[in-house]
Amino acid sequence: MISEEMNRTLTRTGPGTEVGAVLRRYWQPVALTVEFDGPRPVRPVTILGERLVAFRNEDGSYGLIDRHCPHRGADLCYGRLEDGGLRCPFHGWKFGTDGQCQETPAEPEESTLAQRIKTTAYPCVERNGIVFAYLGEGEAPALPEIDCLTAPESHTFAFKGLIESNWLQALEVGIDPAHASFLHRYLEDDDPADGYGKQFRDYVGGTDIPMTRVLRDFPRPKIEVETTDYGLRITALRDLNGEAMHVRVTNQIFPQAIAIPMSNEMTITQWHVPVDDETCYWYAIFTSFGKPVDHAKMREQRLQLYELPDYIPKVGKRNGYGYDPVEQKMRTYTGMGDDINVHDQWAVESPGPIQDRTKEHLGQTDVAIAAYRRMLLRAIKTVRKGEGVLPILDTEGGPSAIRGPVAVDTVAAPDAWSDAWLACDRARRDAAPWSPKPAVAAE
Repeated sequence: MISEEMNRTLTRTGPGTEVGAVLRRYWQPVALTVEFDGPRPVRPVTILGERLVAFRNEDGSYGLIDRHCPHRGADLCYGRLEDGGLRCPFHGWKFGTDGQCQETPAEPEESTLAQRIKTTAYPCVERNGIVFAYLGEGEAPALPEIDCLTAPESHTFAFKGLIESNWLQALEVGIDPAHASFLHRYLEDDDPADGYGKQFRDYVGGTDIPMTRVLRDFPRPKIEVETTDYGLRITALRDLNGEAMHVRVTNQIFPQAIAIPMSNEMTITQWHVPVDDETCYWYAIFTSFGKPVDHAKMREQRLQLYELPDYIPKVGKRNGYGYDPVEQKMRTYTGMGDDINVHDQWAVESPGPIQDRTKEHLGQTDVAIAAYRRMLLRAIKTVRKGEGVLPILDTEGGPSAIRGPVAVDTVAAPDAWSDAWLACDRARRDAAPWSPKPAVAAE
């Protein structure tokens, strides 16, 4: 358990907060590019407690500026997108992607007011279906050259979903390897051939063992955590009755992303982005090391589960997460259907919008959660004092030196697992059609 004061420190992300200051040093996902499809590419964005508006210009560039016009506060989400800027319908004031007021057409012709008006604006870049923004001060760092951001668009797919909880709860479920044996347990094995686009449905790499069976039959993983240039490498080891070792390598990419294996061919990189202190979005990029991603199928699968335009889960707290006691007895451990995102929603939303960690009791399998909190506290101290090292940003070579990271499932001889996961990743990269960059040197 931790103190109430520390819980507040770790969970609050608005302007002026300590975690907020850390997160603003890094690029943050703010929208999917598909959200700008259609006749009017303008979207409201609330992130880290800031109310903003995002728009795409005719030349394909993106802007992210204060949602409220600095003239008299009107909502620019209803603005007119014209000639490289967003114009307020109230008095016609127009703003560029840099926040500079370009025109004040109701003012006298000789007025220089526009030159003196500049609203809050943040730089944006697009990578593989996600628009990222830098909300910090000074020059933005480079984006890290991790797999999901360097793969060709043909081999990636991006999506997002709303979670009604604090961002830290959402992140911590992703760095907890033990929960998969329970929260995502299936009491019978589906045909892995029907598992495209679904997590935990494939065979374990190089075997004919369904991943569902490994998680169900071997629920006591040994978990090892290593500090890396990018955050944490988390290795979960499941001893398969002394005959083999199942090795699952996942990662925490600082400050709030995870990289995990989805199947033998595909990985998921997922960011947990605060809307405010009680709501967040997960943004994910699915990256294929084999065949091009079937974008139509992946999107169709997920649109069955989420309501647009805000990507609100169709199954969630408002309808009891679809809980069915008969299903819980016969087919799934939760009784909440097959979608693991619903399972995760329940796990992170049911403690309340902000979990009271003064009452929690961590176990040995929570080692990555404890390690991450220590890393976050160190980052807070570094930003506060203006000295020290921040993960990724202060790596030798900067963010561009970050590679990978490795996220794999494999099975090896009990005394050879420490090399097997690296060999598995090297083989996958060597065979990949898009020439992924080598993994992090520390591997």
